[in-house]
Amino acid sequence: MKESLNLLIVEDEELAARKLNKMVLELEPNMCCLAITDSIAGTVSWLKENGLPDLILMDIELADGQSFEIFSRVDVRCPVIFTTAYDEFALKAFKVNSVDYLLKPVKPEELRTALEKFRSLRQSQISEGATQQNIGKLIETLVAQQQGTQYRERFLVRSGQRLMPVSSDAIAYFFTEDKLVFLRTCDNRKFVLDYTLDELEHQLDPRRFFRANRQFILNSYCIEEVHTWFNGKLKVNVRPKTEEEVIVSREKAGDFKAWMGE
Repeated sequence: MKESLNLLIVEDEELAARKLNKMVLELEPNMCCLAITDSIAGTVSWLKENGLPDLILMDIELADGQSFEIFSRVDVRCPVIFTTAYDEFALKAFKVNSVDYLLKPVKPEELRTALEKFRSLRQSQISEGATQQNIGKLIETLVAQQQGTQYRERFLVRSGQRLMPVSSDAIAYFFTEDKLVFLRTCDNRKFVLDYTLDELEHQLDPRRFFRANRQFILNSYCIEEVHTWFNGKLKVNVRPKTEEEVIVSREKAGDFKAWMGE
């Protein structure tokens, strides 16, 4: 029997909120909607008075601003499923994160998938810190997109005594080796960089690049084949070939396949 879970809906359109609540109850009868808030101020007040629910369904565009502001006013350490009227491009980009993101009008089958993902994450006992980090990444990326932030289009690298630009399109992958970070181009040239992979992850277009593990960030162009591996992991064959195997963890496998267009 599924455990009973508490839900908070943040939506400023009354009809949309009622429909969403009804849809959730049909898909998850054991989930109880504690409240529906319709503003940043109202949501912050409710959370401070009542504490965190098990899950929040949150619209990004509210009457008094964007719901990102909520996270700067109160510490939200529970899973959040965002809803909004962004385009398909944005949807695919943010599927990379462990927090789901649904287009309006929300379709029952998409909500079902999101709720199943929430259940799966809950059962895997992901830490509050990981949840908060994923929410933070999502907000950072969404805000950057809305502000028109440009991702890195080129890197200046050293070749002997020369400095030369390398287009992001020409990079097959970034990787670590002997505590240094390198990029390898599609034509198999290797250059050292003065960035960490964590820094690069935030500078690169998430439509094109994916952080496969601690050692590799892959360009979708470089991927030749993906194989199922042990314990739900994935093995990725890339070109040019790598000296170390590229393994995507079981936790990241779903996001990787979504990024690849599954």
